[in-house]
Amino acid sequence: MSFKLPGRDLLPANFTVPFRVPFGLRIFFRGAFALLAMATLALALNVLQDEKQRSHRIYAEGLRKNQAQIAARLRHPTGQLALLNPQALDRAATPVRPLLLPFSAIDFDDRFKAQQAVEMAGCALQYPDTSTLCVGVGANPYAGGFIYVVGSLLTPELVAHQPGDLELQNAHRASISVGLRGSTTRWIAPYEISADGRGRLVGLVDDLPIKPGARPVRDFRGWLWQETRCADAGSQAPDCPRRSFMSLRLPIEAFREALAARQPVWPPPDMDQIEVHLKLLPPGDGPALFDSDASGAAPPLNAADLRALLLPGERLRVRREGAGGDLLDLRGAAQTPEQTSPWLDALIRRLPVEGFDAPLEARETIATPLGRYELVLSGDIRSVNQGLASVATRLSWFVAAMLGAVLFTWLAIEVRIIRRVTLLTKRAAAVSTGVRSAEGADAGLAELDLSDLRSRDELGVLSQGLQDLLQRVNEDMRREHIRAAQEKDLWHAVGHEIMSPLQSLMALHGGPGDPSERYITRMQQAVRVLYGQASPSEAFAATTLALQPVDLDAFLGHVAGNAGYIGIADVAYVATGKPLIVRADEYPLEDVVSHVLRNADRHRRPGTPITISLDSDAQAARVHLHNHGTPIAPDMLERIFEYGVSEAAEAADGERRGQGLFVARTYMAKMGGTIVAENTDDGVSFTLTLPRALS
Repeated sequence: MSFKLPGRDLLPANFTVPFRVPFGLRIFFRGAFALLAMATLALALNVLQDEKQRSHRIYAEGLRKNQAQIAARLRHPTGQLALLNPQALDRAATPVRPLLLPFSAIDFDDRFKAQQAVEMAGCALQYPDTSTLCVGVGANPYAGGFIYVVGSLLTPELVAHQPGDLELQNAHRASISVGLRGSTTRWIAPYEISADGRGRLVGLVDDLPIKPGARPVRDFRGWLWQETRCADAGSQAPDCPRRSFMSLRLPIEAFREALAARQPVWPPPDMDQIEVHLKLLPPGDGPALFDSDASGAAPPLNAADLRALLLPGERLRVRREGAGGDLLDLRGAAQTPEQTSPWLDALIRRLPVEGFDAPLEARETIATPLGRYELVLSGDIRSVNQGLASVATRLSWFVAAMLGAVLFTWLAIEVRIIRRVTLLTKRAAAVSTGVRSAEGADAGLAELDLSDLRSRDELGVLSQGLQDLLQRVNEDMRREHIRAAQEKDLWHAVGHEIMSPLQSLMALHGGPGDPSERYITRMQQAVRVLYGQASPSEAFAATTLALQPVDLDAFLGHVAGNAGYIGIADVAYVATGKPLIVRADEYPLEDVVSHVLRNADRHRRPGTPITISLDSDAQAARVHLHNHGTPIAPDMLERIFEYGVSEAAEAADGERRGQGLFVARTYMAKMGGTIVAENTDDGVSFTLTLPRALS
C-alpha cells in the first residue's frame, strides 16, 4: 500500500519515516516463553545431576555391600573350595579329578561326619539320577597321602561278598582306578559285612582272578551304608532302589613318597592331571549301577555361581598374598543394552558430580588353611551412566511433552494475539507513514482494511476504533488534495510569469557572442523542468534529455573559462586539443559540472585552485574535478548524492538544501554515465564517466 499526499510542506523539518514496526511486545512474549522453556530444561538438567549423584552414592554403597557378601561367601568352606581350586572353575565334570578340600582330612569312618563335610564343602558332582560324588585331598599334607571318595548312590538291595569266596562276581563291588603321572593304579573292592554289622568295601589289587591267600591293601579303607527304606517314599516293593552312602580312602603312593622325602609340595602341582574313575558293579556281568564317567554330571565348582554375585560392569579379582598373578578374574554379566539417546548419554557423562571420576574399589582379605587371599572388587561407573541414560531417555518424553505444551501455548498466543497485534501495528504504521510522507499531488486516499481483525475481543474493538478514526483522516486528506491542486495551478502561473521576462532577456542577449546567452538558456531549461511539477525531486526525475554528440574537451574548456562569471574563481583545465566525442545533453551536463564546481568551491582551502582533468579509453571518457580541502566522511561518500542530504548548514536564502549533487547523479544516469566521489591525500576528487560516441 502506497500513500501520496500533496505538498511537501506537510513534513516537519525533523521528520524521519519509520522503516519497521517495533518488536517490544513480541520480544516480551517470546522472551517469556523462551525463559519458560529454558527453565524447564534447567530443571531437567538439575534433576539429572542430582539423580547422577544419588545413583553414584547408591552404586558405591551397593558395591561395598556386594563385596561383603562375596567375602562372606568365600570365607564359607564352599567359597574356600573355589579359592583353593581356581583351576577347577568351568572345568568339565568328567573325568573326575580330585579337589583340594578346605579340611585337613575327612573322617571317612563316620557316615554322618563324612556326609556333613562333603555338603559343607560343596565338592560333590551332581548326576542326573540324583547320585553325588566328591573326590578330594586334604588341605594338610601330613594327614597322609590319600584321595577321599565320598558319594551317595541309588542301588538295589546290596549283595555281600562272603569271606574266602574267590568269585567276586557273586556280590556287589566297586572298581576304582587312579591315573597319575603316566601310571594307573586299580582296585577292586567287594562289598562285605564287617564283624560289627557295618558294610565295608575291601580293597584288593585289581589283578583278577583272586588267588587264594590274597590280602587286602592295607591302607585302602572303604565303607558302604545302605538305608532300609526305599528311595521313593511311596514305594513298598521289596526290590525298590535304596539310597546308599560310600566313603573311600585311596592310598596314593606318589603322595606318600613325597611325604617320606620331607619335601612335600602341597597341593601337588599336577593334581589337575589326576583322573579318578569309580564304578559300582552288580553281581554277575550286568552293566554298572553307577559310573563316575556317566554323562550329564554337573561340576561342583562353576564360575557362574560367583559371577551371579557380580552386578553388570563389576570385576572380581582374587590373588594369594605374595603371589604375582590373579587366581580369579571374573566379570559380571554384560548389561543388556537398553535403547538410549546418544546425545542424552553424552550429556549425562558431562554432568559434573563430586567423586564421580574416582575409581570404585572394595578390598578384603580372606584367611584359609593354605594362606591368605586378597579380594578386590572393582565397579564400573559406566553402568551408572548407562542406567541413568536409559531412565533419562524414557523421561525425556515427558520433558519433550512439557516443551511441546510451552510451544503450543506460545503458538496459540502468537496466532491469536501477537499476529493480530503485529498486523494491526504494521497497517497502522503504514497509514501513519503514508499520511506523513506525502509524495505527490495525485495521491489517493489512505485506506486501512481491518475486516480480518474484527472480533468480539479487545483487539476487535480496537480495530473498529481505528477504522472509524481513519475515515476522519480520509476526509482531511480530501481537503488536502484540493489545496494541492490549487498549489499546482500556482506553479503553472509562476512558471508562465517567469518565462515571459526570460524570453525578453533572450531577445536582448541572445546573440552568439553574448556570454549571458548560455545562462539565460539554462534558466529557461530549469523553468521548463519545474513547470507543472508538484516537487523538485519529481521534476528532475521526470526530465527527458536529448542526447547528441558533444566534444568533451572543448566543452570543459568553455566551462572552465566561464566559471568566473558564476562566482567560481581559479578553475584550471588544460585542453588536450583533440576532440573527445561523447553522447550527452550539453545543458544538463553543464548543470552537473556547475553543481560539482560549486560544491568544490565551498569546501576548498582559500587560495587553492580547482583542477579539471580528462582521460579516456576505448569505451568511456572520465572527467576528474579535484579540490584541496577537508575530506568527506567515509559514511557520507554515497549519501551526499541523496536528495536533501548536505554536509553544510542551510543558508538563510534557502540554498544548500542537498539538491545539487542529487541533480548531478540524476542527469548523469539519464545520459548513461556515473558520478562518484572519493577522498585523496590532499582533498576530494569527483569523477564523471560518460560513454564515448560511436564514430
